[in-house]
Parts: sequence; structure tokens; C-alpha cells
Amino acid sequence: MLRKTLLATLCASALIAAALPAMAASSQEMNSEQGTLEVTPIVQGLEHPWALAFLPDRKGMLVTERPGNLRVVSADGKLSAPIEGVPKVWAKGQGGLLDVALSPDFRQDRTVYLSYAEGGGEGGTAGTAVGRGQLSEDLTNIKNFTVIFRQEPKLSVGNHFGSRLVFDRNGYLFITLGENNDRPTAQDLDKLQGKIVRIYPDGKVPDDNPFVGQPGVRPEIWAYGVRNPQGAALNPWNGVLWENEHGPRGGDEVNIIERGKNYGWPLATHGINYSGQPIPEAKGKTAAGTVGPHHVWEKSPGVSGMAFYDGDRFKAWQHNAFIGALVSQELIRLQFDGDRVVHEERLLGELGKRIRDVRQGPDGYLYVLTDEDNGGLYRIGLKL
Repeated sequence: MLRKTLLATLCASALIAAALPAMAASSQEMNSEQGTLEVTPIVQGLEHPWALAFLPDRKGMLVTERPGNLRVVSADGKLSAPIEGVPKVWAKGQGGLLDVALSPDFRQDRTVYLSYAEGGGEGGTAGTAVGRGQLSEDLTNIKNFTVIFRQEPKLSVGNHFGSRLVFDRNGYLFITLGENNDRPTAQDLDKLQGKIVRIYPDGKVPDDNPFVGQPGVRPEIWAYGVRNPQGAALNPWNGVLWENEHGPRGGDEVNIIERGKNYGWPLATHGINYSGQPIPEAKGKTAAGTVGPHHVWEKSPGVSGMAFYDGDRFKAWQHNAFIGALVSQELIRLQFDGDRVVHEERLLGELGKRIRDVRQGPDGYLYVLTDEDNGGLYRIGLKL
């Protein structure tokens, strides 16, 4: 029995150690308004990485790859074999394995949440789903994975799934959902396209959601009228949810999300169709009964991922937000006066890579993922 146990332990250790070659940890220096940036590659060889979440006790990070793999990146940059027990994903177009988040009580329950594109819709369409399971102590598998939420109906043929997962201070789970490139659905309250939903961690709907009890309205909805929200974060200074979303051709937005509010898409937009024609449903840049963007880019940087900086390591970054940019291939720094954006800086342009996600690490550094066939994970800091 002892020999079998030892063999199992060795096999598990081998799985954790199995990895693509880690990138040499040689820093590159880049300029910024606050001083010299130090950009350190942690690992490369990731296949379209989408999101990361930090494990406690310096056990590394969980990283999703859009084709369907969840991996562990150790603190010293080793990349694990794919974790077993991850659900089958619909990996077409923008679909696949998307966000990852740890339970607020992860130390006790070891629960990991995943959002992903799920097939099975009429005519081969897909929608966003969210599920949860328990990560094993040896970090090799997820047990008892259960779907807690499904976007209904499934309308995507490969576009606009969203999606980010954010827990608030009271333990509610927010999920950002794209409109599946079916514009009018963002205003349809009987559908879950173009919405931000709020649920309990087990998928149940809170009684105080704004539309609970209204006939023909999905009770999960917290806010609506969004297009393709691929960034979201809880403001650490006031506990309010912020999100960023792709406009069409122009009009990427940052929004402060409030209970029951309509954020306008497609009735109001700063963008136009990719064809160069106006959005058919749009009334202009504003529309009655809708909330305008808190911050908007007339020329789309292609926003994805969002992190507020509240660390102590880099004082110059305190009370700033950072947003990844796919199209312009930069990291955007927003500086605030209260909630008002007063300054913007573009960083990491020298990398020339699509920034998919950005997170503040427990060590006070920023960590970014680059979304490519040969994607990478980088640590970003200021040279002190």
C-alpha cells in the first residue's frame, strides 16, 4: 500500500512538473511616465491564454487557454500539464475556455469557477456557461464540476461571449455576458444576451435583484444594454463593479455598473458598423433612459481585462486602473480624481502583443497575459 501511495504521489508530481519550457526571466526595460518599467517574462508557449487567478500561499497562478486547457504556473515559472476535470468547451471563433475565479472561501472549500462557451444551441450555436468544482490539493484535477449558470437562449455562432467573473464583498457573483453579436437582444429582458447578471455562488437568484418577480424578465439580470464586456473588476475603494466592453468600430467603453440600469447598446454608441455604416438601432451617442459610458474611446483599442491597483509596492500606481488592449497592443493606465478619469497612459507598446488580461498580484506587481498562439505571462513593475 505504501508503495502504491508513493507511486501515485510521484506520478502527480510529474504531472505538475510537465511543462512547456519556461521563458528565461530576463527583464526588459520600457519607458513610462512614472519611471522605468521592468517587464519580466514568466512563461511562454501558452495557447491563446485568456485569464489568470492567483492561488493562495504563493502556490502560483491558474491560467486558462481558450482551446480548453486550465494550467498552473508555479511561482518560479513552471507550467503544468492541463488540469483534468475541466468541462468540454465550444472552441470556435471567440469561444472557448474564458475566465477563472477562486471562491472567496477557497482556503476552506477549494472551489474554482470557470466561464466558457458551451455548445448545444439550435443550429449549432453556443452561449456562455459558468460552472464550479473543487481543485485537488495536488493541483492536477477539478472534482465534481457542476454548471451553475447558462446564457439562454444560445445564439452565438462564434462572437461576443463576454465574459468575466467577479465576486463582490457580500459574496455575490457577477457575470458579464456578450450579446452574441445579435444587437437587439441586449435590450430584450427575456434573454441573457448583453447583460450583467448577479447570482449566488451556487447559481440561485437573489431576491433583491432588480427584476425579480416581473413577468417575462430574467431574474438573474442586474444591468443590461452592454455589447461584449471582456473586462470587469470590483473597485477596491468603494466595492462597486466596473466593466469595460468592446464597441463596434469605435466606442469602446468603461462603465460603472448600477442596479437595474440600461447601458445603451445598441440604442446609443460612439461607434459605427465595421462596414462603415451607422448602427441601425442607434439614436446617436446618447439615448433616453440609458446611462452613458463613464469613459469612452472614439477609436477602439480593443479593451479586455481590468485591474485596479491598491498595492503598496508601487506608490505611483495607487488609485489607478489598468486595462488590456488587444487591437492597439498596449496596457492602458487610467488615473482618477475620485471616480473621474483625468489622465490616460499607454504602456507596453514595445512588446507588440495583444494584452488579454491584467491582474494585480499578491506581491504588488501587475501580471498580464498576451493572447496569441504562442502567448505569454509577464510580470510588470516599476524600477525603484
